[in-house]
Amino acid sequence: MKIFPFSEASFYESTMTPSKSSCLSDGCVSSSNNKMPMKQRNFDETESEIDFSDRGLNSLEEIPRIFYCNNITRLTLSHNKIRTIPQSIANLSNLEMLNLFNNQLEDIPTSLATMPKLKILNVGMNKLSFLPRGFGSCPSLEVLDLTYNNLNNNSLPANFFMLTTLRALYFGDNDFELLSPEVGNLKNLQILVLRDNDLLMLPAEIGLLTKLKELHIQGNRLTILPPEIGALDLTSQRSIVRMENNPWVHPIAEQLALGSHHVIEYIRSDAYRFLYGRHNQSFNPSAVPNKNDEKKAKKLSRARK
Repeated sequence: MKIFPFSEASFYESTMTPSKSSCLSDGCVSSSNNKMPMKQRNFDETESEIDFSDRGLNSLEEIPRIFYCNNITRLTLSHNKIRTIPQSIANLSNLEMLNLFNNQLEDIPTSLATMPKLKILNVGMNKLSFLPRGFGSCPSLEVLDLTYNNLNNNSLPANFFMLTTLRALYFGDNDFELLSPEVGNLKNLQILVLRDNDLLMLPAEIGLLTKLKELHIQGNRLTILPPEIGALDLTSQRSIVRMENNPWVHPIAEQLALGSHHVIEYIRSDAYRFLYGRHNQSFNPSAVPNKNDEKKAKKLSRARK
């Protein structure tokens, strides 16, 4: 079963677009309703895929008997106003996909890490500033979307990079200045999205991600790349590399004007290794252009009420 496409854009087409209608036990309910009557929040308990996107929900408790339905494998709750997820979400022991995109979550329950079959978790466009302790114990997680939140270097639990089953990690539009070298533990990662953060440098350990096919690092404060990234297969026709809108050193900027694949070829050269070593010795973070606070203030996760 293919659980995610090789494209950040196409992944968001499937998660950000609310369904036009959802056929529940009381008939089809239009997603244009701001508030769904309680009687229409019932659902066929024999169904394995439940879609309650864009229903004006404030809490999961508004869906009767939801936590008693062990047969549910896919639960979509995107585009609501949900503020908390109860620990009892773990009662859905067969759940494989949980979509909470575009809600008002400030935290997520520790019990998510105990869900044995959860493969896809989308909590993008919320108000998360940290992840719960022990989150890295999720046994089967393959796709994790944390885009459009308020996460930074100190937001991740100590065991986060023990998520060795991950194939796609979406960190875009957060507040990271550094990425832990432990990212190199994610040996199965194929998509890594770090766009629109405040990253000053990337760890050399990214070069250990030998299965990586997509790397999105555009819109950061990067000036140079570790040569170890050159060991990755990021120049094939199937690979995607995005690195624009960074204050690159001049040699990288010149290569980028020709295409990102030219940059990957360049950082494999001895000339670049010399440049990188010299740059590292004299690197001064204060010399890197300051983060754009006005731009950050407009972030969706902070602008929404």
